[in-house]
Amino acid sequence: MNRLFGAKSTGPKPTLASAISNTDTHVESIDVKLAKLNAELTTYQQRMSKMRDGPGKTAIKQKALKILQRRKMYEGQRDQLQQQSWNMEQASMMTDNLKNVMTTVDAMKSTNKTLRQQYGKIDIDKIERMQDEMQDLMEVGNDIQESMSRSYDVPEDVDEAELDAELEALGEEVEFEGTMGVGETPGFMVDEVPQFIDEPPEAGKVKEAAG
Repeated sequence: MNRLFGAKSTGPKPTLASAISNTDTHVESIDVKLAKLNAELTTYQQRMSKMRDGPGKTAIKQKALKILQRRKMYEGQRDQLQQQSWNMEQASMMTDNLKNVMTTVDAMKSTNKTLRQQYGKIDIDKIERMQDEMQDLMEVGNDIQESMSRSYDVPEDVDEAELDAELEALGEEVEFEGTMGVGETPGFMVDEVPQFIDEPPEAGKVKEAAG
């Protein structure tokens, strides 16, 4: 086999990217040749348009025919190379997509493993019990607040009629004290005089004492 195809290559294996690049370069070289052939055909066509029928025009037509045959051959090669390049580009895209899929799968596996490890440490029953205990503590706290805010022996309801009666009684009491006189000596101090006092107290002094 080595005699037919040569020695085994020890260089780096070709990649799709390098193969596509080489193919595109070949296509570009063919496009250059086609452009040159088209220019020659244009020249021959212009010359034949100015010539009369005869051996000279026939010779130029034969040259133009050969150039046209070469152009068709190059066009066929170019089409084949372009199709090969397109096929390799599709294969490259499929390879890239497959790599992306594998990367995504590996990432999902790693994430799934991490989530299993993390969630495996969580006890749902403990969380439920903790929530129940928190709810019970909140209810106890509300009961304590309600108990501490309770009033002591204070009537809760007082109607307007009772309030008017109390105000009227206070007004009458104030008027009564005004008619009795604020500066007079109280009766219990006038009627009864202690035995150890020789003279009854004077009104002004009693007033000062009372004040």
